[in-house]
Parts: sequence; C-alpha cells; structure tokens
Amino acid sequence: MAQKPDTETLKALNGNITNEFRANAGKVGGRFEGNELLLLTTKGAKSGEPRVAPLVVFRVDGKLLIVAGYGGADVNPAWVHNLRANPRAHVEIPTGSFDVVARELGPSEREAVIPRINAAKPAFAYANYQSKTTRTIPIFELDEDES
Repeated sequence: MAQKPDTETLKALNGNITNEFRANAGKVGGRFEGNELLLLTTKGAKSGEPRVAPLVVFRVDGKLLIVAGYGGADVNPAWVHNLRANPRAHVEIPTGSFDVVARELGPSEREAVIPRINAAKPAFAYANYQSKTTRTIPIFELDEDES
C-alpha cells in the first residue's frame, strides 16, 4: 500500500507545476511532460479558500475526466473531498479557463472508462494506482457550468 504523500512536499511540487503550466501555455516538464494537464481550482471544504491542483486530464468521448489516483495512496487527495462538498470548480487548460460542475462517476460508468484511461496514458493508468491501494479510486467528469 502506498502511503499518503507528504503534504508540504506535495504543496511545493503542485505550486511549481502550476507556475510552469501558467508560464508555458500548459506545457510542463518532468514526470508530466507530454501529457495534457489542467489546473483544477476547488473551494476548500473546511476553509472555503481556493485550492489549485494540477491534474492529468483524460478525454473520453468528448468528456473531461480526472482520476484521484494520488500515487495509489490509501486516502483520496484533498480535491476529492472539496468536490464532494462543492462540485462547482474552475478549470484552466492551455486554451483558456472556465467554470465546471464535477460529477463523480458511479461504479458502472467508472468500470466502462477504466480500460480507455489505461490505454490512453499508460504512465498514469488507473490500474497502476488501483493496484497499490484498497480504496476505490474516484473518477470525476467535469462539465462546463452553464449557469
């Protein structure tokens, strides 16, 4: 089982990735090089403060999907708790930004997209993370907020 990542190290890493993303029109190096990322800004469930998380995005059948892999840790990343408390969020992609409403996929929907996610980006495959933990890794669909 993978342990929960160190919070301070993760904050620093996410801050660096966020800055690189914004400075380079969405392109970042290192582990994420060549992958499409988005910046997800949620409202902190407890604090109410904005929280930014750089995430690999999967496009399946025209839908934007994000996976709460968290390196296979035994807990969900904070953004999952935030989206469950308030599904309205903001997304930045290389071509712009927009508000979204997140919807957690149910079991049958999740099972249907997992093979496509695994095939799309093997380095970030759902299977890699799920094999390290007993928790069910959530997948969220991000729909543009029309309200």
